[in-house]
Amino acid sequence: MSTTLSPLAGKPAAAGERLDVAKLIAAYYSRRPDPSVPAERVAFGTSGHRGTSFDGTFNEAHVLAIAEAICRYRRKEGIDGPLFIGIDTHALSVPALESALEVFAANGVEVMLSKRGEYTPTPAVSLAILVYNRGRKSHLADGVVVTPSHNPPDSGGFKYNPPNGGPADTAITTWIEGVANALLEADLKGIARVPVEQARRAPSTHEHDYLDAYVGDLCNVIDFDVVASSGLRLGVDPMGGAGVHYWARIAARYGIDITVVSEEVDPTFSFMTRDWDGRIRMDPSSAYAMQRLIGMKDRFDIAFGCDTDHDRHGIVTPSAGLLPPNHYLSVAIDYLFRHRPRWAAASAVGKTLVSSAMIDRVAARLTRKLYEVPVGFKWFVAGLLDGGLGFGAEESAGATFLRTDGTVWTTDKDGIAAALLSAEITARTGHDPGALYRQLTRDLGEPAADRLEARATAEQKAVLAKLSPAQVKRTELAGEKIEKLLTRAPGNDAPIGGLKVVTQNAWFAARPSGTEDIYKIYAESFRGDDHLRAILVEAQAIVSDAFAAAAGKPGGAAPPPRGTDRQAVEAWQNEGDPN
Repeated sequence: MSTTLSPLAGKPAAAGERLDVAKLIAAYYSRRPDPSVPAERVAFGTSGHRGTSFDGTFNEAHVLAIAEAICRYRRKEGIDGPLFIGIDTHALSVPALESALEVFAANGVEVMLSKRGEYTPTPAVSLAILVYNRGRKSHLADGVVVTPSHNPPDSGGFKYNPPNGGPADTAITTWIEGVANALLEADLKGIARVPVEQARRAPSTHEHDYLDAYVGDLCNVIDFDVVASSGLRLGVDPMGGAGVHYWARIAARYGIDITVVSEEVDPTFSFMTRDWDGRIRMDPSSAYAMQRLIGMKDRFDIAFGCDTDHDRHGIVTPSAGLLPPNHYLSVAIDYLFRHRPRWAAASAVGKTLVSSAMIDRVAARLTRKLYEVPVGFKWFVAGLLDGGLGFGAEESAGATFLRTDGTVWTTDKDGIAAALLSAEITARTGHDPGALYRQLTRDLGEPAADRLEARATAEQKAVLAKLSPAQVKRTELAGEKIEKLLTRAPGNDAPIGGLKVVTQNAWFAARPSGTEDIYKIYAESFRGDDHLRAILVEAQAIVSDAFAAAAGKPGGAAPPPRGTDRQAVEAWQNEGDPN
């Protein structure tokens, strides 16, 4: 990635400043967000509202308002089944859970808390919703996961999963945002609330054993018999996250050799090594954050890690070290569609538009339809529910797939199942995923990929978000004929909130950030690094041309979009960054 690397990258977090957890939690309760400040309003990105109490972007008021808005949404939609709720290990997760519980109990919502106060991975909540709703037409369940995913220790997050078990779509989150922000503007008047002690004792508050239910069902997704008989030595780093106690239970239940390299839970996450920018971030796709497990790669036949809510995975192999997410996703797709005979012949491969074109080539060789969608896992939910998608994958190491019988497993990302699949792949093929990816490159070509960021004003970002193919006048990209100019996703015709340009052997996608004054260019070439560099240069030129044309002068700014263009702008404003 073309960014400035911090000198602290990959170094132990304990060597720097530790998070003041007490101060963080005090700010959660004491600081009131100002709804007149855009950054302090409720805003759902790809997976819920996120922020930190230090700057007023994630506080008690936010959670109370969102919880009340969810209660009103449930009443509006007639959702009256249980609400499954789980938390990760971030410091703000318990306070946020308690705030939400106060509102849910006051509204009479039947809440399912984790048994024994156990932390709960995102996929375990998704599974609980789907299992409860199986065969039901009424009294449907939904859920909440209190997590900011892999983000730094001072972050908090709160996301809603409707009865389909997956991330809420834009129509739902827009409605919840509107109600929640109106409540913030009204100084929280109209929110039903009881003290947390009363809420925990309420007849509507129950316990659910997420851990036992999830682990017990995993055998319908992963072939543990082949893993157990292989004798593979497996290593896992939960990275202090919500699945910390799941791995030992999985090993015991299925008789496989898993070494959990650390079960430490510390809300400062000071046991981590720092990410590329010097911040602590529990990102299993980052070699800087995964230094501990990478250093142990030769101790295991295959090793893996998961982020804080265990919806993302990182795979460490003896042959290649930490695999880039797109490499492993390509191998997983190639393997699954060859070794799941009960999956429907029409089940497609789902990918986001900034995922590797290696996936396109794998799908074509498998003669499987490719379903390419904008950034955001919500786009895969319907296909996973009806079996139309066998696999859904984001470039940011997020994926889930069907049960072995071809029915839905989870409709949210599942880092645990994706990690364990690497063990099944290694056991059955005799080769780890790193070696299998090298075989794919020998058969299908080897891509070079990178991502860069460039400055852009809010007006320029709006231009990029509403760009039309007709505005791109160039016919070639880095010496190849442009075959496709996409501003809507091929799979579902949804606006991508940016531009994707495709040639025979390369592509780039440019998207404005939903949170910063930058735009991002993702690029890939099957013709080597020099060709990739040329693509990145020309991609920036194409975007600059669009900015200049819209402004009527070089380097100028464009007016804000109007009318029907608003749909495209909302595509990036509502997405933020993939998680």
